[in-house]
Amino acid sequence: MDRPRSAVRLVGSDALTDTAPYAYAATVDAGARLVFAAGACPLDEAGATVAPGDIAAQARQCVANLVTALEAAGASLEDVAYTRVLVATTVREELVTAWGVVHDAFGEHEVPSTLHGVTVLGYPDQLVEIEAVAAVR
Repeated sequence: MDRPRSAVRLVGSDALTDTAPYAYAATVDAGARLVFAAGACPLDEAGATVAPGDIAAQARQCVANLVTALEAAGASLEDVAYTRVLVATTVREELVTAWGVVHDAFGEHEVPSTLHGVTVLGYPDQLVEIEAVAAVR
């Protein structure tokens, strides 16, 4: 799970189930600069919520906006040490839909993540939000 060019080291454990598609922890090299990304929302360039009612499309827009925010801070998805994915739902399958989009976007960098079903998010028609912490050298 190590990524030598990244300041982030993903940590697994043989003592925990291997069915989870992510690392259970991450460490950050000493001296790395931390990047705390605000919740990436499913907003377009005009500030409108995209794809009302479509969790997968909103998750894709959140990832795209997260990538943009990380790039502005000199980071990428491979530099992310932790994410929190918020989905306005009580339906497990809808949580899994959002998670699938996020997991696919990160590829082999299976960052530790927490997935939450929440009551409501901040923008009209918003169903998904992604928070992230990254570390760069």
